[in-house]
Amino acid sequence: MSSYLCVELMGFSEFFELDRVAVDAALDKFLPAAGTLPVSIHEAMRYSVFAGGKRLRPALCLEAARLFADPPVAAMAAACAIEFIHTYSLIHDDLPALDNDDLRRGKPTCHKQFGEANAILAGDGLLTLAFETLAQAPIEASRCVRLISEVSRAAGTVRGMVGGQVADLEAEKTRADLATLEYIHQSKTAALIRAACVAGAICGGAADADVERLRNFGENIGWAFQVVDDILDVEESSAALGKTAGKDQAQQKATYPALLGLTQSREVASELAAKAISELEPFGARGRNLRELAEFLVERRS
Repeated sequence: MSSYLCVELMGFSEFFELDRVAVDAALDKFLPAAGTLPVSIHEAMRYSVFAGGKRLRPALCLEAARLFADPPVAAMAAACAIEFIHTYSLIHDDLPALDNDDLRRGKPTCHKQFGEANAILAGDGLLTLAFETLAQAPIEASRCVRLISEVSRAAGTVRGMVGGQVADLEAEKTRADLATLEYIHQSKTAALIRAACVAGAICGGAADADVERLRNFGENIGWAFQVVDDILDVEESSAALGKTAGKDQAQQKATYPALLGLTQSREVASELAAKAISELEPFGARGRNLRELAEFLVERRS
């Protein structure tokens, strides 16, 4: 585990580490082995997936499922698929045509390690593998279709991750208003975190009302996560973040600190976290792990 990740997870609850270890083992099984032809693309895919990362989205998926089915065995495929999508997005986000970054998770970015062509294709491979993995979720067909639909929308162009990335690019070097900023954050980051929570609920066999509670939880905590990311880009070093610090300001990106300042940005993150946690009240003590994850997401330092 990288040094920046060790520091971040120090003192955190045992369930998070257990989830991370289980997810890493499952990711290894779902990914083609490093020696599989073509070797170069599979090395690049595995490099990026195993370059570090806290596995927050898979943990949210597993803990959402655990509310309704313990152990959350049926949710592991969804957890891994979402991590594949997340990693693909990071590979492409780091490319020279987008954020042009050299560092990710404390290591050289995929295109720096394997070249731009292989990085593009590694991202494509991970996105494709994600849906192959989702289709293997051991749940009834109707729930599997619903699962694939939810994750597809979250990764797509209409209020999904790709659409949020486009809006983020278009907002660079402009004075984005609050509505634009909210759209970017809800789409670029919150959508996939929301999908992780909804996917877990679906795999756990949750009733529709509980799926919607987890949807609202994920929407708000995902939004808060990105606000905190904006703050950390201003306050923390590259060594602490595991990626290049200060990129948002250098590229004149639309961020909460740029629009509202650090103090008000922290208030926004806290309010969103409180809204998210309130959705867990009907679950009582069963929601403890998700509450702790929500608190971690807004209190983290990387």
